Amino acid sequence: MTKDHALIVPSARARRSRQGGFSLIELLVVLAIMAVLASLVGPRLFSQVDRSKVSAAKTQARSLKTSVDALRLDIGRYPTADEGLAVLVNPPADPAAAAAWFGPYIDGELPSDPWGRPFVYTPPATDERGIRQSPSIRSLGADGRPGGSGLDEDVGV
Repeated sequence: MTKDHALIVPSARARRSRQGGFSLIELLVVLAIMAVLASLVGPRLFSQVDRSKVSAAKTQARSLKTSVDALRLDIGRYPTADEGLAVLVNPPADPAAAAAWFGPYIDGELPSDPWGRPFVYTPPATDERGIRQSPSIRSLGADGRPGGSGLDEDVGV
């Protein structure tokens, strides 16, 4: 190799200094921008997730109510408090009702509410005028306790 040729080929050190990279300051600025964006956008996204859980609970409760209504058409009555929603998957213990049971009325197992707890079934009651009411199927909301407001409010039909 000639002396002139050595001047044209850059040394390894010169090649490394020209390679792109980020300085520590540049990385810190990018991380700070990302942290500000996350603090602004994060709470909105999480509140949207909570609202979608409420919507999903309403939809699941309506679906379970439809299944309970189909069961009533077959066996001639709504499930008792002791039977609960389990009668949608397993035949009732009463032999006459079991003979008319054409279930299961839902696919798979009983669904949990979006917060991972079972739905609460209340059999129909008779009001003060003697009129039989519909059964109630509800989720206890985010807090898992009866009542509440906002995201903790009971959801159902």
